[in-house]
Amino acid sequence: MRRIAAAVAALVLLTTCTCLVNCTSRSRYLERRVVVNGHTFKYRVWLPAHYSKLHHWPVILFLHGSGERGDDNLRQISLGLGPALERYGERYKAVVVFPQCRFGDEWYGEEEQQALAALDQTMREFHGDRRRVYLTGISMGGAGVWTMARHRRKFAAIVPISGEVVRQADDPFPSDPPPDIARIVGAKDPYATLAQAIGKLPVWAWHGAADDVIPVTESRRMTAALRQGGGVVRYTEVAGAGHEVWDVAYANPELVRWLFTQRMRLSFNR
Repeated sequence: MRRIAAAVAALVLLTTCTCLVNCTSRSRYLERRVVVNGHTFKYRVWLPAHYSKLHHWPVILFLHGSGERGDDNLRQISLGLGPALERYGERYKAVVVFPQCRFGDEWYGEEEQQALAALDQTMREFHGDRRRVYLTGISMGGAGVWTMARHRRKFAAIVPISGEVVRQADDPFPSDPPPDIARIVGAKDPYATLAQAIGKLPVWAWHGAADDVIPVTESRRMTAALRQGGGVVRYTEVAGAGHEVWDVAYANPELVRWLFTQRMRLSFNR
C-alpha cells in the first residue's frame, strides 16, 4: 500500500509540475512569427484559461476584416472574435490563431499561405487536434473563409460572417488571384462552383439583413448553392442588422456549441 501511495503521490506531483510549466489559469495572447516565401509575418495565438499541453485542443483560425490590416500584430484582435473572447472566453475552450493581413492585400495568395502556415505552426506548438480545426472570419475575412474552404480537408467546419463570393463591380481584386480562385470567381456560376469545392464541409453562415457594405444576397446565394449540392448548411440572417453582425454571432452560445461538436474524419494514405 505504501508503494501504491508513493506512486500516486509521484504522479500527482509530476502532473502538478507539468501544469506549472505548461498551464495558465487565465487566458492570454502570445506573439508568434512565421516565414513564408522569405517574408516574415507576425501573428497572435490566444490560449484559453487552464490551457495545458496534457491533451489536444480544438484550434480556430480567425480572418479579420479590411480595417484591421497592417503589421502591428494588434489590430486583428480588436474586432470580431478578439472582443468576444474577452467577454465569453469561458465558452471558447480552444486555441485561437490570429494572423494579420498586410495593407493592400486580401486573404488569398501569399496572405492565405501565411494564415495556413500560422495555423500549422500553432497546431504543432500547442497540441492542436487535427479533427477539430475551425475557420471563421468577418467581412473581408468572411470572403476569405468562403474561398479558403476549398481546402475542405483542413477544417472540420467554417463560419463565414458578412462575407462575399462575387465582388462588386467597383471593387476589383487588388492583385490577380491564384488560378484555383480565379477559376471559381470567373465561372459562369461562381456560387455553384465554390459549393462543389466545399462539398459537405459543415457551414454556419451569418449576415445582417440590412448590410449596406456586402449585399446579404451573397450569403443567400452561397448557402442556397451549398444546399442545392447537398451540403451541410446553417444560415442565420439577422433582421435589421447591418454589416457588423459578428458581435451577435460570436456572442451566440449555440454557435459555439455547434462548432465544437463538428469533427473531421481523418484519412491516412498508406
